[in-house]
Amino acid sequence: MLSFEEVRELVPQKYPFLFIDKVVEFQKESRIVCLKNISGNESFFAGHFPDFAIMPGVLIIEALAQASIILFKKSFDTENDKDKVFLLASVNARFSKPVFPGDQLILEINTEKIISSAAIVKGIAKVGEKIVTKATLSFGIADKKSLTS
Repeated sequence: MLSFEEVRELVPQKYPFLFIDKVVEFQKESRIVCLKNISGNESFFAGHFPDFAIMPGVLIIEALAQASIILFKKSFDTENDKDKVFLLASVNARFSKPVFPGDQLILEINTEKIISSAAIVKGIAKVGEKIVTKATLSFGIADKKSLTS
């Protein structure tokens, strides 16, 4: 549905903090499914943990947040609006299994409530059919200028 190059244009985060490789499903204002291929060469594996590499939970949450940004931008046609900032307001997450190098992380986001300036979403991260993380994220959207004045 969206290639890595298209994702890179939508998500404000850049390498090495871009955690979406591809969008495989999209339903406007409702649902998105994204993929992240976990490579042993990821920079965070050098320190987490060198003798037993697992993906940090906070980065799984970041991947879910980035999938949410894509859902929002594609739903409200803000794809080219560089003056908007996405602010994560709250996270409630449960981690049930670790994610290892070689895994493919499937990121599913379903909206609970979405308006033009904020959203509450439920996210599930899976490896294969096994759920590794469940989270509820809420975020708002602000103009960059409103944060610096």
